[in-house]
Parts: sequence; structure tokens; C-alpha cells
Amino acid sequence: MGQEAIVITFTQHPRMVLGQDADSLRLLNSPEEKRALLLAAGVDKVEYVEFTPQFAALTTAQYLQLLKTSYGASAVVIGYDNRIGSDLLTPEATAIVARAIGLAPIVADCSSSPISSTKIRRALMEGRIGEANAMLGYRYPLSSTIVHGNKIGRTLGYPTANMSVSDPLKQIPGNGVYLVKVRLGGEEHWGMTNIGMRPTVGGSALTVETHILDFAQEIYGQEMGIEFVARLRAEQRFGSLDELKKNLAADESRCREILNELQ
Repeated sequence: MGQEAIVITFTQHPRMVLGQDADSLRLLNSPEEKRALLLAAGVDKVEYVEFTPQFAALTTAQYLQLLKTSYGASAVVIGYDNRIGSDLLTPEATAIVARAIGLAPIVADCSSSPISSTKIRRALMEGRIGEANAMLGYRYPLSSTIVHGNKIGRTLGYPTANMSVSDPLKQIPGNGVYLVKVRLGGEEHWGMTNIGMRPTVGGSALTVETHILDFAQEIYGQEMGIEFVARLRAEQRFGSLDELKKNLAADESRCREILNELQ
């Protein structure tokens, strides 16, 4: 009782340092998002450690001793499949080492189907937002500065806020149209976000653009966050701008139907 709950995490993902598929690595949370989520969950303090090849070489015993000496740890939570040292000890063996060092081991139980970042990333890439959110325990977020686009949406009656996603390693959900909650300037709105190449207008680069429902302000240069609620449809190529406009209207109607169901 009376002790702090501290999370030790890394400034860089270990795969970036160890070169394990680093080019294809995509993250579910930026460091800022991770810290905010941990603190909201009740953690007292989040400490960041630089992950280096030298740090990666620490054995389980050396790492646990570091926790005790540098952070005053008296107990350590061990995941059901954790391998926290270069010697890759099992959770059971790690618990034995912890006791020998003077740390109380708390081995997490996994009685249900395991949830992994790999499963969540796959669900996001396939547009299965409901499944991803259920595994995460919250709606998947993206944040960005609003930048200028080609303003085609404005001519169709659906102006969009074009996002330049601030973290290049952040996992982007699969191409398609989504209902999202928008956070902008301390206020919340609803919107529909298109992720894709904009094939109808000859796009050549991936874009993330959001039409904010019932909103008509200029917001270029502002920070905006979105949380994915539901996927409406896959990205499509339409035969004309008129056909695209009709489908945008249908997308908006579907968004409002879902919002009525949520209320």
C-alpha cells in the first residue's frame, strides 16, 4: 500500500534498434499517446529509457536489478509471455530471478484469448475498426496538423480537413471511408474520414481527409485529432464527380444513422 505504479518504456521501439523488420514497423501509439493512456489507466509515473544495443544485451537479472537500484522497485509485473532479458527466460524463470533479487513477482494471467499488437494492427489494416477498438479498449486515434489540399471536396459540398499525420510510424487504418469523432480546439465534433489514393480524381499519394459534419470554419494549421468509430465502405473509383458526390451524400446519411443508433 502507498507505493507508486511506474511503467518503464522506451524512447524507440526495440525493433528499430535491433533491425527486426524496422522498415515495415508501424506503431499503435505515439510516445505522447502512450503516456496519456497509461496515466489515464491509473499509472502514477511513466519513465522513458533509451533502448540501445547495450541495453538490449542486459540479462533478465541485470534488468531486474536495474529496476530495483535505479527506480526503487519492490515488485515487478511479468506478462504471461514476457521475455525481458537477452537470455529470454520464461515468465516462470523470470519470477524466480526476481525473488532472488528481492522483487515480488506478479505474473499476469491469460485465461482468455490473448490480445497482441499484431492482431490489432492486422484488424486496422483490414478496416475492421470495431474489432480493433474492442481489443484496444478505446477508439483508435490519429492526430495531425491540418494542411492545404486540392480543395475538390469543397466544390462538391464536402470540404475536408487534410491531415499530415504527425508520426510517420503511426499505423494508418486500411483504405476506406469511416465515421470518426473529431477533437478540435477543445471541442468535439463528428465527421467522416476518407483514407486512400482518391482514384476518382487521379490521386497518386495516400491521403487522410476528414469532412466535419455541421461545421464551416477555416482550420488550416490547427491541430486535430480523430477517433475511428466505424467503417462505412471500402475506397471506390467512381465514373464522375457527380457520382462521387452522390456517394458522399450516402456516406453522410449512413454516418447520421450510426450516430442515431449510438445515442
